[in-house]
Amino acid sequence: MWIILLVAGTLIAVALFIQSPHNISNLASHPNPVQGYDEAVRHAGKLRENSQQNMNPLCRLQLMTHGRKTGRAVILVHGYTTCPQQFHELGERLHEYGCNVLIAPLPHHGLADRMTEAHSLLKAEELAAYADTVVDIAQGLGEEVIMMGISAGGVTTAWAAQQRDDIDLAVIISPAFGFKQIPTFLTAAVMNIFTVMPDKFTWWNPDLQADAPPSYAYPRYSRRALAQILRLGFAVQQDIQRKPAGAKKIVVVFNPNDNEINNELTRDIVKRWQSHDANITTYEFDAPLKLGHDIIDPGHPGQKVDIVYPKLVELMGM
Repeated sequence: MWIILLVAGTLIAVALFIQSPHNISNLASHPNPVQGYDEAVRHAGKLRENSQQNMNPLCRLQLMTHGRKTGRAVILVHGYTTCPQQFHELGERLHEYGCNVLIAPLPHHGLADRMTEAHSLLKAEELAAYADTVVDIAQGLGEEVIMMGISAGGVTTAWAAQQRDDIDLAVIISPAFGFKQIPTFLTAAVMNIFTVMPDKFTWWNPDLQADAPPSYAYPRYSRRALAQILRLGFAVQQDIQRKPAGAKKIVVVFNPNDNEINNELTRDIVKRWQSHDANITTYEFDAPLKLGHDIIDPGHPGQKVDIVYPKLVELMGM
């Protein structure tokens, strides 16, 4: 009998261990904001120069300025496997509204070789450092700082919104706190397992494979990279329990037709923020629009940016 109890106890302990998110407590912010417009431009230039030389030209850092510090600076954070070009058109519109706009590639993104496996090296720590860097630069670009991100960029924006008190508005679009194919209660377990298992690459579009549009985005995703995005998301959840959100205001944007990310998990995180007195609101696009996961890139078939962009601009208070 004692052997059965021992085995049962061991199995329960292993199950509990697997279902608890690991290695997320070291994802702290290290702010070092620039002191003015000229310094911001220099830092952005260095960040662009330091990016890998074998990048797709469309995917290099984009800085749209008015030659001076403006009332608002906007940071746009693209999703996993795509690049700054995803936000280019929206960035141009925001620039026309008088904003200085910064769109920087996520680590290991934007390489000319679309079949690269470099993005499997992505770490949650790199996403956190990226967030600190772009927010630091934006302090010299605008009197107010707005940060907007989608999917993995949404998680990165959420982390910054929780950590940084120098963000005036964070707009978080369809954040990848979890994935629709993974039951909510198994998300942490899958993250832990994928972190240590051998990596695997999967086509976003099994029919088109390497020909899947857009031409500047990676056509495959790395299982290990997805686990790292989840790590950053769990770090956000953990930190909400410790302290209030730093951002002055947070807007979370939902797409009910999103077949990639777990909206249920995002709603739970919104409730956590609300219970800790965050200034947070939500917006949900109408289901009949039948929007896909990427509601930003006009290059995707079936896009409705004529509807999406004006609403996002409105949510940003433009």
